[in-house]
Amino acid sequence: MPDIIVSGLSRVYPDGTYAVDDIDFKVSDGEFFTLLGPSGCGKSTTLACIAGLDTPTAGEIKIGSRTIFDKKAGIDTPCEERNVGMVFQSYALWPHMTINKNLALPLNLRKVPAAEQKRMIANALDMVDLASFGHRYPHELSGGQQQRVALARALVYSPTILLLDEPLSNLDARLRHQARAWVKRVQQELRITTIYVTHDQDEALAMSDNVAVMSKGRIGQLASPKSVYETPSTLDVAGFVGRMNFLEGVVTTVNKGLFSVALDESDEVIFVKDTMGAVPDAVVTLAFRPEKVRIAKDNDRDPNSNYLKAELIEESYVGFRYEYKFRYQNSVIEAYGDQPCAAGYSVLQIDPDAIISYCGESELRVSPEQSRGRMAGSRPNERISS
Repeated sequence: MPDIIVSGLSRVYPDGTYAVDDIDFKVSDGEFFTLLGPSGCGKSTTLACIAGLDTPTAGEIKIGSRTIFDKKAGIDTPCEERNVGMVFQSYALWPHMTINKNLALPLNLRKVPAAEQKRMIANALDMVDLASFGHRYPHELSGGQQQRVALARALVYSPTILLLDEPLSNLDARLRHQARAWVKRVQQELRITTIYVTHDQDEALAMSDNVAVMSKGRIGQLASPKSVYETPSTLDVAGFVGRMNFLEGVVTTVNKGLFSVALDESDEVIFVKDTMGAVPDAVVTLAFRPEKVRIAKDNDRDPNSNYLKAELIEESYVGFRYEYKFRYQNSVIEAYGDQPCAAGYSVLQIDPDAIISYCGESELRVSPEQSRGRMAGSRPNERISS
């Protein structure tokens, strides 16, 4: 299967709104690649441009060695000639047609002989474990089965690449979890190059080889799921992918692999592992995951860790863990644990290497280039909203 290369892609609406703003990415042969982001971030528009369902304002799109769109060169291959398999959020199955006839539609458009159609439809339904369902109608199938039919229809004519736009969002939580497994299984069996669009972070992290996190038409980070979750490169990504705690302050000292931050809301200082190069007096936002917060025990304190006194304001049992919310000054800190937490105040422990720091002005991870000159007074902008 071929690579997909997107270069300088933009889609600007007549009112001047940038739905997609000069993005670049490459999807390697056989890769499962996800565009992740909230509604309106440009991920579905990007997919529509690749499929030929929308026309970019600028940029170039290549599938393998074939250029299917190039604004400057005047190339815009019709969608029916791009040989792209597409699965939509709505399934888009014709209710008055049997499953066999729904799968025959793209084959009829390609003038595939009837005998060959029968074989191809049987293979496609077998691939999604619905071999005996060809004579049924869509309303006779469950939501999960209808989604598998939609996938079979997208694959029945052996497309060059596969595009999936929020394909599991109409399923309930249990079915979504099951559907992830069979979508990934089919993709791996076929080794088909795939772009998957979703707002669901769990789906993106569980299914993808690489994830591009989008916001306001741009890609904030493109990396492996592990890197996106553990080392988000921007404050936007940190706030959107998973749950994250934030505290703001000013760098006071930098020394021996650590830097200290005076927190805005108190006279306390937090130490952060300096992996990127902090600069004194820089305004920073500190981010750390709830699973990195521990409730400290009086007789077991690590002198190299950070400790904050906070008041328990909410506790929930979710089956496999307890989830807590603590009030620290004017902020809320989330944490997890395996047992109920005592009411009142607790001391929260956060290790220096569990904290990621972002420059106040640029909202990028702290580095010498980003920190230098970012002095007290600048504040981070609005983050991605889910």
